[in-house]
Amino acid sequence: MASIGCYCSLVVVALALASAPMAVMAGDPDILTDFVPPTLLGVPLNITGDFFTFTGFRGYTMPVAAFAAAKASVAEFPALNGQSVSYARLTFPPGTANPPHTHPRASELLLVIDGALSVGFVDTAGKLYVQDLTVGDMFVFPKGLVHYQSNQGSSPAVALSAFGSAAPGIVSVPVTVFGTGVDDTVLAKSFKTDVPTVQKLKAALTPPSKKP
Repeated sequence: MASIGCYCSLVVVALALASAPMAVMAGDPDILTDFVPPTLLGVPLNITGDFFTFTGFRGYTMPVAAFAAAKASVAEFPALNGQSVSYARLTFPPGTANPPHTHPRASELLLVIDGALSVGFVDTAGKLYVQDLTVGDMFVFPKGLVHYQSNQGSSPAVALSAFGSAAPGIVSVPVTVFGTGVDDTVLAKSFKTDVPTVQKLKAALTPPSKKP
């Protein structure tokens, strides 16, 4: 019996060691320096505190009719390279929504700083979790899960979202399904509808082609 117990313990340890590299690779890669400085022809440039400062959230005008997101990811703020963090400012005019989407490389921590929002996400078992938030409330959207935010009130709303990646990525569910050229028949069968309905949805989500 002792040998069986020892064998089981070894199996548990082996599984833990095998899964460790997978856990490490789940997030942004670690860097071997304090930060990643910009370079010119491979030579690091001299930098100041300006490099670590992002001013893109200074002053803004609430959009009139559409949801808008201002990002501070590594693309907009290079100092985030290797730091595994980023931000976004979300602005919601009354009656607007951030449509269902996912962030494949990061969880999201949302903080409401003005107005009120209704939010929700769906887990891998198909269960929907919803909550109504007001100023000062926070809500976490687990990594990779489909989620949304909606302003159902009559006043504007603003939120800040923090991400556990310098480049969290975004996959819009409506655009991915109906705006990327997936075959009409496949979509009609998948959503148990007809091709004309699918084509109407595609027309609303596909940008018009530009004439040369």
